[in-house]
Amino acid sequence: MSSTPTRTAIVTGGSKGIGAEIAVRLAAMGHAVVINYAQATTDAESVINTIKAAGGKAIAVKGDVASLDCAPNLYDTAEREFGPVDVFVNNAGMLRQAPMAQSDDAMFDRLVSVNLGGYFRGMRESARRMREGGRIINISTSVVGFYHPNFGVYAATKAGVDAMTHVLAKELGPRQITVNAVAPGQVETVLFLEGKTDEELKYYADRVPLGRLGQPKDIVGIVAFLAGPEASWLSGQVIRVNGGGV
Repeated sequence: MSSTPTRTAIVTGGSKGIGAEIAVRLAAMGHAVVINYAQATTDAESVINTIKAAGGKAIAVKGDVASLDCAPNLYDTAEREFGPVDVFVNNAGMLRQAPMAQSDDAMFDRLVSVNLGGYFRGMRESARRMREGGRIINISTSVVGFYHPNFGVYAATKAGVDAMTHVLAKELGPRQITVNAVAPGQVETVLFLEGKTDEELKYYADRVPLGRLGQPKDIVGIVAFLAGPEASWLSGQVIRVNGGGV
């Protein structure tokens, strides 16, 4: 009897926060997981150990998604170690906030290179190499909708991701590859909490109709659904997960 073919997933920014939770969930669903990380080697190793302890398969690959060779290297590694890729989760990103008048060119260039360029290259490589019937899942943001002050450049990069999600879904439909985005609201991750006071966090929580900030697990279930068979006719959508805020 032949064994079930391995399903393979790549998760960028998978060493902590939402990305780490996604990697663990996809592994629990039976995927062999390639976790990309930029700097947090210890965190990436911890995620790998968690997956392996539960009987799953995973490896970590260091790389900056803004670099031209990151996405091809992730695909090369995944195909060599596990086989053709079925799921690609664009999650690696960075948050910088400042009023538009104080947003310098260095900040703009870095946000664009990571949040827009990194996602574009992940989508492009997936469009070229993903197995038929695959899933591309982009982690966007509900800030594209809230339009909070000080988030102008960040929101612009994610709005670009949303636009590419809609377009790529149409381009890859004939290959039965779905392309969707999940747009979290304010989620308690290191990325969001960094530099914020208790008063600022209360400000954001008080504006959520469900009365609290999100947790990574609130996002992971949606990603798992999109990666699974029941979402095979769902494509080209941006799903906002924000406690009813927008």
